[in-house]
Amino acid sequence: MTTEQGLDAIVVGSGPNGLAAAVTLARAGLSVRVYERNPAIGGGAATAELTLPGFRHDVGSAVHPLALASEFFQKFGLKDRIELRVPEISFGHPLPGGGAGVAWHDIERTAAGLDRDGPAWLRLLGPLVDNIQAIAEVTGDTLLRVPRHPLTLARFGLRTLEQGSPAWNWRFTGETAPALLTGTFAHSIGRLPSPSTAGAGLTLAAHAHARGWPIPIGGSGAIVRALADDLLAHGGEIVTDADITSLKELPSARIVLLDVTPRALVDLADGALPDRYAASLKSFHYGNAVAKVDFALSEPVPFTATELRRAPTLHVGGTRADQARAENAVARGRHADSPYVLAAQPSILDSTRAPAGKHTLWAYTHVPAGSTRDQTEQITRQIERFAPGFRDTILASYSQTAAQMQNHNPNHVGGDIAAGAISMAQLVRRPVFSNDPWRTPLDGVYLCSSSTAPGPGVHGMCGYRAALSALRHEYNIVEPPDLSPLQ
Repeated sequence: MTTEQGLDAIVVGSGPNGLAAAVTLARAGLSVRVYERNPAIGGGAATAELTLPGFRHDVGSAVHPLALASEFFQKFGLKDRIELRVPEISFGHPLPGGGAGVAWHDIERTAAGLDRDGPAWLRLLGPLVDNIQAIAEVTGDTLLRVPRHPLTLARFGLRTLEQGSPAWNWRFTGETAPALLTGTFAHSIGRLPSPSTAGAGLTLAAHAHARGWPIPIGGSGAIVRALADDLLAHGGEIVTDADITSLKELPSARIVLLDVTPRALVDLADGALPDRYAASLKSFHYGNAVAKVDFALSEPVPFTATELRRAPTLHVGGTRADQARAENAVARGRHADSPYVLAAQPSILDSTRAPAGKHTLWAYTHVPAGSTRDQTEQITRQIERFAPGFRDTILASYSQTAAQMQNHNPNHVGGDIAAGAISMAQLVRRPVFSNDPWRTPLDGVYLCSSSTAPGPGVHGMCGYRAALSALRHEYNIVEPPDLSPLQ
C-alpha cells in the first residue's frame, strides 16, 4: 500500500488519540509516521518527576475511568500489556463534619453505605451498570448515528434529563448520595445542573461500578509507551521535536490525521479549507479550564474520614450545593472561593510513584479560561478542610496555571483539557454536524483529537474512529484491523 513517496499515512500529534490512530493504520498494513512537537511523546498522558527526585507525577490525567471501557483499548488488549490496577474504591467524597461518601467498585456495597438513599442509587445507576457495554457503545461514537441500543439510550437519556435539571434532588433524601454523584458531574467543567455534565457524570459513575476506575502502574506514561511500542513493532516511525505549522511542511502521504483542535486545523490548512467548513471550525467553542498542582508528601493525606485514605480518586468539594456554587462561579468567569478539587493519590496503590514511605498527590481545580492565577493555596486549603494536617505533609509542590497548561499542550486551549466545551450542542456537533465528523473536506485529511467525537478522556476512541474512517474512504478497508497483542 506504499505510495511512490514511500509513506501511506502521517499523524500529527502523539497523544493517546494520535497514537491510537497510528496504531490502527499500521495494523492495517500502512506505513505510518508520527510527528510530535515536544521532545517526548504522549501529550498530557505522560509521567515525570515534577517536584523532587523519585516522586513521579502524571502530567495530565492520573485516573482512567474509560481505560477498561474503551472499545479501542479492549481490542488493543491494554490490560494485557500494562498493569491496570482496579481499586476497591472507585472514588471518594469528603463531606463537612468529617463524614464521606464512598463509591465502591461494588454497587451494592456503595448503596449499603448510603442509608435511605441506597435504593435510589441502585435505581438510578443499576440499569446503566447492567447495560454498560451498550452505554460504552453509545457514548464512544458520534451521537449522530442510528442508535443500536434504543432502550438503553432511552434509560440513559431520561436519567440525564432528570439529573441535569433543577429537579435533580427529587429522588434523594440525604446529602451524601447527591454529593457523591455530583463529584462525577463536575469532571466536565460546566454549569450544574445541566444535561451535558449529568450525562458525562452518569457515564463515569456507571463505569465506576462496572469495570472500575483503574490506575496504570508506573503512571499514565505506561499507556503511551504500550501504544508507541506496538506502532514501532509494526513498522511505524515517531519523530519528536517536530513542530508542524503548515500541512505544506509534511511529506506526501495518502492520509494525514491531525491530533489538533479545530482552529489549529484552520491555521495548518493555510486557506485551503472551504469557507463554510472553516467558519464552522472557527465557531467551535472552548470551555473553562483547570489549574493543576502536584504534591510530594511525607505521608498519606490525613483525611478525617479514614476510608478516604484508601480511595485513589477523590472529589473534594463539599455538598451538592457547594459543588454547584463553585462550578457555576467558574461558568460566570470567576474563581470560586471554595473550589471543587479533583484529586488522585495513586501512590497508595502504586509504589513506583514515590520513595518508600512517601506519597504523591495530583490535584486540579476549575478556573476561568486563560487564568494566570496559581491555585496552590486554594487547593491546599480545600484539602486541609477535610484532612487537617495536610499542609504539614507537603515536602514540595509543582503548580501549573491554566495558561501554562496550554503552553505544554496546545490542544488545551486556555487550559481547557477537554479540547472543547462540553455542552449538548458540542456533544452533537463535535467539531461539525456530521455522522463522520473526523473527515475534513481536504483530500485524505482527518481530525482525530478530543475535539472530535466522542470527546475527551484517555480512551483513544477519537483516533480509532478517525483511522477507521480514513481506511474506509481512502483504501476501501471496511473491516477494522486486528489490534490484539503480539503473541
